[in-house]
Amino acid sequence: MTRSVEPLAVGKVIGDVLDMFSPTVEFTVHYGPKQIANGCEIKPSATSDKPRVQISGDRLSNNLYTLVMTDPDAPSPSEPTLREWLQWIVVDIPEGFDATKGKEVVPYIGPQPPIGIHRYVFALFQQKGPMIELSQPPDARSNFSTRQFAAQNGLGLPVAATYFNAQKVPATRKR
Repeated sequence: MTRSVEPLAVGKVIGDVLDMFSPTVEFTVHYGPKQIANGCEIKPSATSDKPRVQISGDRLSNNLYTLVMTDPDAPSPSEPTLREWLQWIVVDIPEGFDATKGKEVVPYIGPQPPIGIHRYVFALFQQKGPMIELSQPPDARSNFSTRQFAAQNGLGLPVAATYFNAQKVPATRKR
C-alpha cells in the first residue's frame, strides 16, 4: 500500500527537507496528464497551473491533511539552514479528495528555477483536526522550513511525500 522512502533518501529530500518517516497514505500529483514520480523531470512551462493532488482513502473518513510544496534548492544567503522557497500550502484537505477541497493558505506559484536543477517537494501531513487558524502562517516564501512549519502547527512527521526536478529551459538562439 505505501511507497518506499528510498527514492526520497537518494534524492536527499529526506535530510534536506524532511526527517525519516514511514509513509501511511497514498497520494498522486498530476500536471496535466503527467503523474509525478520521485525524481522525474518536468519542464517549468508544464507546471504553470496548479497540479491535481489526489489523496487516496475513505471519503467518509474525518481525516484532514495539509499539503506543503517547496523548492529546497532556492538559495538563501541570510539563513542557509532555512533555505526552502515556499511554493504552495493547502490545509483541511479531506481524505479521499483532491486539494481543491481544502483551503489554500499560500497561493500556488509554479516552479521557476533561475539556474541549475531544482527539486520541488510535495509533503503531505495528517492534521489532528481542522486548522481553524495556522499558529504560524508563513510571512514570506523565502527562508521557509517545512520541518519548522510542521512543528509549529502540530503536524508531526509527513505521511507521504514525492518530488520532481525542473530546470530553466535555455532560451533558443537565433543565428
